[in-house]
Amino acid sequence: MRTLTLLGSTGSIGRQTLEVVDALGERLPFRVLALTAGSNADLLLKQARKHRPLMVALAEPSAAAPVASELCSLGVDVKTGPEGVLAAARLGADLVLNAIVGFAGLEATLAALAAGSTVALANKESLVAGGELVVRSLDAGKGPLVPVDSEPSAILQCLRDAAARSGLARVILTASGGPFRGLHGEALRRVTPAQALAHPTWRMGSKITVDSATLMNKGLELIELVWLFRLRPEQVRVVIHPESVVHSMVELVDGSVLAQLGVPDMRIPIQYALTYPERLPSPWPRYDPVARGPLTFFEPDLESFPCLRLACEAVRIGNTAPAALNAANEVAVEAFLKEQIPFTAIAGLVEETLRRHEPESASSLEAVRRADRWARQTARRLVERGTWR
Repeated sequence: MRTLTLLGSTGSIGRQTLEVVDALGERLPFRVLALTAGSNADLLLKQARKHRPLMVALAEPSAAAPVASELCSLGVDVKTGPEGVLAAARLGADLVLNAIVGFAGLEATLAALAAGSTVALANKESLVAGGELVVRSLDAGKGPLVPVDSEPSAILQCLRDAAARSGLARVILTASGGPFRGLHGEALRRVTPAQALAHPTWRMGSKITVDSATLMNKGLELIELVWLFRLRPEQVRVVIHPESVVHSMVELVDGSVLAQLGVPDMRIPIQYALTYPERLPSPWPRYDPVARGPLTFFEPDLESFPCLRLACEAVRIGNTAPAALNAANEVAVEAFLKEQIPFTAIAGLVEETLRRHEPESASSLEAVRRADRWARQTARRLVERGTWR
């Protein structure tokens, strides 16, 4: 029996992870050591009743009070705040699946690696903001780190063969294009949060769904891949693939292209991360190429969706520029969801914040935190002053 700590258990990835754990059953049994959530205490309580972890943690301390007494009566240690989440990450589980949203997941990734756990990473921001720190830990013998998101998981699967990895020329990273592919100008400016959250193929949390609509999610994944597979930015090509069946491809030096295909169901890459490096049968839907029909690919429209271009610029600048990009984007997405700014201002806010940023070395956690704080403060001031206009 393997032990599992699940960070972000009440979000979309967290809920699906527990579905996969249930489906694996006795073929690969997991003992859940810890569950953490942001503020969804009711769902966390239901999960704790079923899985009986040693510990739960709520990042929002005020959310814990209503459920703490029941959890304590079940013998579950209840912790709160960011330190509680880090305590869960440090438990030393065989596998820590990090599904925390945003920059908040970086320190948990580093803590889990330091504790000797394998990390299944659904928190791409760990590598976007703190790639140098994570890679340093991996190079020191910690890990391994296994990606959970479907695209980096696809690339990992294509590169399992050592010959393929040594013969890699470039990666072809696919993107659904979100719900607004083909829209321009005023039509994009009028987009509402409800429309942005209606993704055509994936069911995800609100932040990543908006990122998918702006193509920032693909930009963050590009930065993630640069660190995860030790690539140069120019080795990653992004293509729009609305059907979301080809999860990514790798091109080898002899011109061969390897691809990983499957229905757009996050439970498939989640299971691969849980069973890595092995594969086990699953009950999840199968891809039928005849029933699915044609697959299409397009170049991204960087003029209408400049967030992808900004991410490329940030990774080329390096140092703390990606951390600033990520922080500004988190603020901008939050402001859009609160209807404080229009959809098209997300990219404008990020671009202006990045323009004002003075990058420093990202070789320490404090430097990365400093860049994150600065970018958030700058982006919030831009929102308040309407500078994005």
